[in-house]
Amino acid sequence: MPESQRADARRNYARILAVAEEEVAAHGADASLEQIARTAGVGSATVRRHFPTRQALLEAVSQHRIEALRVRARDLSGESDSRKALLDWLSDVVDYCVSARGLAAALSYDDSGSDPVHENACSARLYDAADPLLDRAIRDGVVAKDVTVAELITLIVGIALATEHGADAATRADRLFRLAVAGLSPQI
Repeated sequence: MPESQRADARRNYARILAVAEEEVAAHGADASLEQIARTAGVGSATVRRHFPTRQALLEAVSQHRIEALRVRARDLSGESDSRKALLDWLSDVVDYCVSARGLAAALSYDDSGSDPVHENACSARLYDAADPLLDRAIRDGVVAKDVTVAELITLIVGIALATEHGADAATRADRLFRLAVAGLSPQI
């Protein structure tokens, strides 16, 4: 939120974001924008002015978790076992996607440039965080050379979306992730 905006616009933004965080936690990426507006005590046009797309809303709601994942990647970059560091970080991303409804959906938006007004900042920030971990694991020969961060994030998003409505989503997501990890190993 730009500081140049009026104080009431900044207050509206903060109130809308707080309500949106609660609504997305309760209802996931399909949280009603109209309900968010009603609960925040603003009109739907005000919500849309601050968040012109659902993606923009989901990215704003996910911003703190994305930053925590970036910090975690930076912390893990000093680990001696590059494969373990990468897998620990990816496991954290799975956990966050399962526990933070809406994060997987925020990461799943197509970032191929189809929405030139608003690129997928969530994915871009996670890609930047994961690049050093993946590059090091590939250099160490503990992850296949052709694996990309985009593929890893897509895999995690798929796992999170596939398990989010079932019982014990966290356990199921972790199990699927562990099954997929074997596919990351270089062929011997």
